[in-house]
Amino acid sequence: MTIALHTEGLCKSWGGVFANNEVTLALPLGARHALIGPNGAGKTTFVNLLTGLYAPSAGRVWLGDADITGLAMHERVRRGLVRTFQINTLFAGLTVIESVVLAICERTGVARVWYRTVASCRDQIREAEDLLERLRLAEVANTRTRDLPYGKQRLLEIALALAMRPKILLLDEPASGIPAAESAEVFEVIAALPSDVTVLFIEHDMDLVFRFAQRIAVLVDGRLLTEGTPPEIAADQRVRDVYLGESSIKSGGASSGGGASSGGGASPGGGAGPPSDAGADP
Repeated sequence: MTIALHTEGLCKSWGGVFANNEVTLALPLGARHALIGPNGAGKTTFVNLLTGLYAPSAGRVWLGDADITGLAMHERVRRGLVRTFQINTLFAGLTVIESVVLAICERTGVARVWYRTVASCRDQIREAEDLLERLRLAEVANTRTRDLPYGKQRLLEIALALAMRPKILLLDEPASGIPAAESAEVFEVIAALPSDVTVLFIEHDMDLVFRFAQRIAVLVDGRLLTEGTPPEIAADQRVRDVYLGESSIKSGGASSGGGASSGGGASPGGGAGPPSDAGADP
C-alpha cells in the first residue's frame, strides 16, 4: 500500500492545553477519509498542522516519503497539499471562469508574466473550461462569484483547489451551510475526483460521512479515539458515547434525530486554540 500522507505523534498546545495530542494517522493513495469528532475536538487544528498554518509543538508530517514538517504553506501547496476552508475565501468580483483561470495561471507561472493578458492564455482557459465541466459549474462560468448560490460557491472553492493539481485535498466542512440537496451534489463531485487524488474531509453530517467515506477517524479531546471503516465506526460504542450522545448511528447513515449531523455532539471541553480561533472548531 502506498501512503500519500501520514503524521507521527502530532501535537499542538497553547499554554499547556493540547488541541492535538499524539495524533498518528496514515492516508493511503486515493483514500476518501473522513475526520469527525465533537466541536472542540481539534479537527481544524489538525488540518492547520498538515498545511503548515500552525507549527506543531511535537511530531512530524510526511508527504509520501518526504518530511514536510518544516515547510511553509506555499511550499506544501507546490508539492501538492491543497486545502479548502470552513468559510469561503473567494474572489467575489470575478466570474467563475476568471477565478479558475487565475488559479491555473498562478500554478503554471503565467501570472508572473505581467505583459500577458488573460485572453491570451488559451491553454489555461481550456483547462479551466474542462474543470468547470467536471465540477458541474459550466452553466455558471460567466456568473460573478458573489451572485452564486452558496452550494455553487463551495464547488467553486473545490475547483480552485483542483486547479492547483493537488495530490492531497483537505476539505474543511465542504457542506457547511448548504441545503441538503446541494450538499449531496458537492459530495458527489468529491467522490468522482480522480483516483490518484487523496481526500481528507472534516464533516459533521453523518449521512454524508457514511455515504462517501471509505474510512473514518474520530478525534476526541485532541486525541485519535479510533479509526476504521464506516461499519466499524458505526458499531463502536465509544463513538456513540463520546460523540453521538443519544443519537444512534447505523451502517449507511445517522438517525435523523441525532445532533451529530449538525455538529451537535457533546463537546468534551478539552480542546483549545489560539484567540483567533474563537468561535471555530479548533
